[in-house]
Amino acid sequence: MKGFGRYMIFLGSLVVRRESLGTYYKLVLEECILVGVKSLFLFALVSTFIGAVTTVQTAYNLVSPLVPNYIISNVVREMTILELAPTIMALIFAGKVGSSMSGNLGTMRITEQIDALEVMGINATSYLVLPKIIASILMYPMLVIFSGACALGGGYLVGTLTGIISPTDYIYGLRYAFNEYTVTFALTKALVFGFLISSISCFKGYYTKGGAFEVGVASTEAVTTSVMAVLIADYLLAQLLL
Repeated sequence: MKGFGRYMIFLGSLVVRRESLGTYYKLVLEECILVGVKSLFLFALVSTFIGAVTTVQTAYNLVSPLVPNYIISNVVREMTILELAPTIMALIFAGKVGSSMSGNLGTMRITEQIDALEVMGINATSYLVLPKIIASILMYPMLVIFSGACALGGGYLVGTLTGIISPTDYIYGLRYAFNEYTVTFALTKALVFGFLISSISCFKGYYTKGGAFEVGVASTEAVTTSVMAVLIADYLLAQLLL
């Protein structure tokens, strides 16, 4: 509970003694490039293969001749939107972006760069951390949309090239009994996960003590704690919103 209380105080310190909006505008844009643009290739690669594997495994399990083929892509669509794109990719996001944030702030802490900012009268928490959290909240939902499109595209390519399902059936399955609320639910999860991963990772890095070894420990703790928070939030949001 002591750690949770310190985390809440850390979040509160983000919104006091802020810098000018122009300063944050530039910092947020820089973080958006680091968080979002530089993650596109990894997200595309992982999502495409996840969609392809999900299509193959769904087709393998649908052995009854009474089940129409378009159900394959229907199942892939539901799994991708509800869980694979927002939640599984959040684990990738925590491993790539979260560890980077924690390591960056941890290095700044042990080299006393954060102390130097505080001596200059700058709220180091707000100046360094707030742009990272805003960028994650903005970019992670976009990455989830991109990830979902890549997953469905990967399923389409594998399904049609291997003859598992025809292109017509695949597209029909994607459109069959579509509920728009599932997209809203996925994006809501994306917003929450983006905030949790960035804030927890920054918290772990910001309060790093020691040397280079402790920076690595903080990065590891940031990833594991973020993953646990994402899984707990995933369950709670499913209970509340579905």
